[in-house]
Amino acid sequence: MTTTDPMPTLTETLTRLRAAQKGHARGAPAYSVYVNRRIGRVLAAIGYRLGLTPNQVTMVSAAHTFAGIVLLATMPPSWWSGIVVAALLVLGYAWDSADGQVARLRGGGSVAGEWLDHFVDAIKIATLHLAVLIGLFRFGDLDEPVLLLPIGYSIVATVTFFGMILNDLLKGARGVASTHARGGGTLGRSLLLVPTDFGLLCLVFLLWGAPPAFLTVYAALFAANTLFLCAASVKWFREMRRVG
Repeated sequence: MTTTDPMPTLTETLTRLRAAQKGHARGAPAYSVYVNRRIGRVLAAIGYRLGLTPNQVTMVSAAHTFAGIVLLATMPPSWWSGIVVAALLVLGYAWDSADGQVARLRGGGSVAGEWLDHFVDAIKIATLHLAVLIGLFRFGDLDEPVLLLPIGYSIVATVTFFGMILNDLLKGARGVASTHARGGGTLGRSLLLVPTDFGLLCLVFLLWGAPPAFLTVYAALFAANTLFLCAASVKWFREMRRVG
């Protein structure tokens, strides 16, 4: 589109995005594929019509996400604070999906933009569970072993993210297809991996005002993510041996 071309309507922009949509990564969990991407598509169309760059969209995502994380650490758990935190995290995740879609509408992204996107993701993953820890410590009358849950979850989430990024980096350096190469995947696989979906974790904070219910679901997700990391690490190591 040139500077003299009229701005496409929201409907036209959404149609362009659907046509240019890449296949989802193999192993992408269901919420990310069937819910978050679609919300992100609408936000991308809105951001594009507002003239936002992909990097600006990334920063909008960061603003929503980190506002939710700060609330977790500073506000006493309640139903209303849980709803606000969940809404902010869900919107932050959706805007995170939108930045790449805006880049495609504008003709392609940049290495700097990809770096910024991953850098913000790394901060989010490293701080979210620590905010849960702070919130539980400050406002919850809990036994000390319970506080080990967010510490363990933070370790698992950080190591998983690093492992995925490292896999793609090492494979890309050797001309091998990414572990998460796009090209679709089965619905069954996507549903099976729902417990590892960051979007599902965002929704769990709707229970923030009911600590026993929150901790039960949170612990279940932690266990599922730990099992996933254990299984994935074996698979990734075998892939690296083949690459080597």
